[in-house]
Amino acid sequence: MITPLLPLVAIVLGLAVLVWSADRFVAAAAAIARHFGLPPLLIGAVIIGFGTSAPELAVSVLSALEGNPGIALGNAYGSNIANIGLILGLTALISPIAVQSQVLRQELPILTAVTALALLLAWDLAITRAEAGAMLAVFAALMAWSIWQGVRHGADTLAAETEVELQATTLPVGRAWAELALGLVLLVASSRALVWGAVSVAQALGVSDLVIGLTIVAVGTSLPELASSIAAARKGEHDLALGNVIGSNLFNTLAVAGLAGAIAPMQAEAALLSRDLPVMAAFTLALFVLGWGWRGRPGRINRAEGALLIAGYVGYSLWLVRDQLAAA
Repeated sequence: MITPLLPLVAIVLGLAVLVWSADRFVAAAAAIARHFGLPPLLIGAVIIGFGTSAPELAVSVLSALEGNPGIALGNAYGSNIANIGLILGLTALISPIAVQSQVLRQELPILTAVTALALLLAWDLAITRAEAGAMLAVFAALMAWSIWQGVRHGADTLAAETEVELQATTLPVGRAWAELALGLVLLVASSRALVWGAVSVAQALGVSDLVIGLTIVAVGTSLPELASSIAAARKGEHDLALGNVIGSNLFNTLAVAGLAGAIAPMQAEAALLSRDLPVMAAFTLALFVLGWGWRGRPGRINRAEGALLIAGYVGYSLWLVRDQLAAA
């Protein structure tokens, strides 16, 4: 018989190992990419930005395999909400974020369009394999575009900030391959523990898988973005802090949800369309307005705007609690 404490232990330990293994996985991947001569901009925009979403990918894929679409989708879209509302909000409170990278300014409208695509595909509360394939195809196209940008814009500020980080965390190539393999194994194992614990807690409390995915799982798997964005902002590497969030949200929306849907077509709860996706879209639009910059001025997220993002995230969390209490 499973004791009530065991799922909670699985969640806590699963999250701790997940965050640690994701950090080692990303650091090793960046070191290997540098060894093979990839441009710093490409490493910053693709490997580090997308690599911090490795926890979301592992959790959502395992959830889809085990027949828990609520956790799979809640984790992907809830992480996007947490990345902008909670993580960028906290980061801006610590150090206002100035957007100087032209590549990031080009990615902001792309992220907004990708979010609109997610709303369109979820309109019938289902993600079929054909729709998942379309999401993955768009992701592949964006990856190709990012590679082209990495070669073309070698002097971008994001490239300079990434170069500084890479020099500070050099790894011998042999050790990097070993840490990459270890990180991957621990990612899978800790994700399995986390998903099992989350499903068990949801069943015990009578809470839907979607809500658990949107809250505990989403915030937990977003911890790598939180750590890397705050660390970058404190060093004045504002573009790297924002790039982590933009890259992660693109990856979550297209690759994480797309791979989960390709593994097992998913039916979504009605609340996803009426509540969660509109909130994700609103946060993404706010990020576009704040980060784009107007009248020739660079984009900037100041402390007051960071506080508003956090307030929006708190309001959304209270909305989730109210809906859950009403359904009980």
